Amino acid sequence: MAGSNGKQKTARDMILSLALIGIAAAVVYFLSIPHDDHAPDLKRVDYRVELLTARRAASYPVAAPEGLPNTWKATSVRYQGENSHRWHLGFQTPDGQYAQVEQSTRKPSDFIDEASQGASATRRTERIGDRTWTRYTGGRYDALVLRDTPGSTTVVAGTASFTELTKMAAALKTG
Repeated sequence: MAGSNGKQKTARDMILSLALIGIAAAVVYFLSIPHDDHAPDLKRVDYRVELLTARRAASYPVAAPEGLPNTWKATSVRYQGENSHRWHLGFQTPDGQYAQVEQSTRKPSDFIDEASQGASATRRTERIGDRTWTRYTGGRYDALVLRDTPGSTTVVAGTASFTELTKMAAALKTG
């Protein structure tokens, strides 16, 4: 019986050692993880050069917002001239959400599905300026879609509210 007491003591010591190592590892793990719930500060981009380039190259009137407050921060811009002549301009809204304007000469149904991240048309329309936009919901983004632009389809989409998407659509001007 003397031998079994030593084995129990060794097993107990090993379990205690493993528990201490586990606790130490957990402490190090949780101290090394950043706990900042604040969204990262996105860099503002200057899109003027890309806009001028797109307006010269595109086969349709390229739209960009004018007169939005400085609290709307442009964060991404690109123009892809090959095949679809796709224009993209993304913004962080004053509420910290995302809103983008996208235009393309691609087949409207495919383009709208991609730009709206899978949203579907609703029966609701909005009169913004002298144009009628259709609301899309249910995808990753909500969207406003304008189909009657000459030679292209225009989509204003994002995680932003319809109020903010409407502000973006109302600010769009072609050059």
